[in-house]
Amino acid sequence: MNVIDLFAGVGGLSTGFRKAGFNIVLANEIDESIAESYQKNHTETIMINDDIKNILPELDKINKKIDVIIGGPPCQGFSMAGARIRENKQDQFLDDPRNYLFRNYFQVVQKIEPRFFIMENVPGMLSMKDGRIIEEIEKLFSDEKNFKHGRYYIFKRVLNAADYGVPQERHRLIIIGSKFNVDFDAILERVKQRMVKNGEIVSHTIYDAISDLNYLESGEGTFCQDYRLEPLTEYQRQRRTNSTMLYNHVATKHNATAIDRISRLEQGGRRLDLAEGENIKSVHSGAYGRMRWNELAKTIITRFDTPSSGVYIHPERNRTLTLREAARIQSFDDDYIFYGNKSSVIKQIGNAVPPLLAYYLANVIKEIEKETK
Repeated sequence: MNVIDLFAGVGGLSTGFRKAGFNIVLANEIDESIAESYQKNHTETIMINDDIKNILPELDKINKKIDVIIGGPPCQGFSMAGARIRENKQDQFLDDPRNYLFRNYFQVVQKIEPRFFIMENVPGMLSMKDGRIIEEIEKLFSDEKNFKHGRYYIFKRVLNAADYGVPQERHRLIIIGSKFNVDFDAILERVKQRMVKNGEIVSHTIYDAISDLNYLESGEGTFCQDYRLEPLTEYQRQRRTNSTMLYNHVATKHNATAIDRISRLEQGGRRLDLAEGENIKSVHSGAYGRMRWNELAKTIITRFDTPSSGVYIHPERNRTLTLREAARIQSFDDDYIFYGNKSSVIKQIGNAVPPLLAYYLANVIKEIEKETK
């Protein structure tokens, strides 16, 4: 099946779908550096590095039938939505300029009318404006009048990436739209159980993910280097399958004060375990948090290089996670190379949908397709 990836970022969703056998025909990403990183990892995909509002004319040039549209409009558009959403007033939601990102996603789906779409977003969307935002989204896609070939049946569920083989607690709202009315709950469970049975979904810890990369200290590492240690777990072997060199294993250089604080933390330690903890300014409850080898990681965010941003300090080393360690915890394979400056790469990794979660979703789409033939 052929796929378009909107708001593609560095390509977490695309990676999982490609692994499941889908053809990613076209992707759209507005950030130039991130688009370049995506393109270098998905050379067969047409990348439109432009504002999504400009891509509708480009869709006319696609000579392939598109089966699936995937992507997650940034949540700012939803959280800023006006409060004057009234029943059966869909135009108010679409026409509000603060929601143009969602509007453009909807317009692409409306123009292409694929058999399926998947929208990924923050769980908080369910409660935004007392639930009126999600209700309006469901109405838009369920309304026969909005499409030439029939409505979409909508299913929504908050999924935890850890339940699908990702060594990280990461909860995301997944909205599936299908031209076919199926028992979504049954299909999601059936696919999950089959993948567990086949060994495609296995629970993993931080140790499973990054223990073979345990040798860099603060400020060490290069863009490309040899592996120093053999893989210690099956998860690590899988991530190394197509890679002969190690990329992006670079540690942030912390100042002396930060290193001193980090060095006094045991595994599981936090800011308040330090004598000066109360004076360390941070809005994150897990600030200056040291990870435990035998646990899941917390959600990888776009500031995982900063000790005060959460539980991102290495279980043993006196530093935060390297770029490659964070990518491993996001379930990217080691042959997925991140390009650009450090701030861009951190954004690419932190905002990505974990490929293993995307792989599961791709298999769900395949199951719906199989069931409706």
